Amino acid sequence: MTEPSQTSPGGGARLHGELLTTSLLAFLKSANAYGYELAQRLTEAGLPPFDSAAVYRTLRQLEASGLVSSFWDTSESGPARRMYSLTAAGTLFLQSWAGVMESYIQVLNGALGPFVTPVPTASADVAPKDGATGPRKRARRER
Repeated sequence: MTEPSQTSPGGGARLHGELLTTSLLAFLKSANAYGYELAQRLTEAGLPPFDSAAVYRTLRQLEASGLVSSFWDTSESGPARRMYSLTAAGTLFLQSWAGVMESYIQVLNGALGPFVTPVPTASADVAPKDGATGPRKRARRER
């Protein structure tokens, strides 16, 4: 289902493989959408350039894998459009991927240590139950 990572002719990273897959699933988690709408949302989110044909190809692969479902929407005037929605299996896949990314962020923060500002993890945003100040509040006071 994934393509190898490549760079665009301008030298920047292109959106491929799991990043494209999981971005599409994440957008579908909030609402059903058409392929064209999903392609626009990827661009609006500031993600790297992508081939719009890859969006449609990935949506078909996700549907074949059971992670999304689709139906023809004929409610508006004009031609019917294919509407995509996240399935229960897609939700489970997205949750699993989010957990993997959380671990990956921790690995990167440790490996890159002195070179970059650490990326906050979801667990860093959760205040301790005993009422003590968590890392997020502490970071705000230090600014």
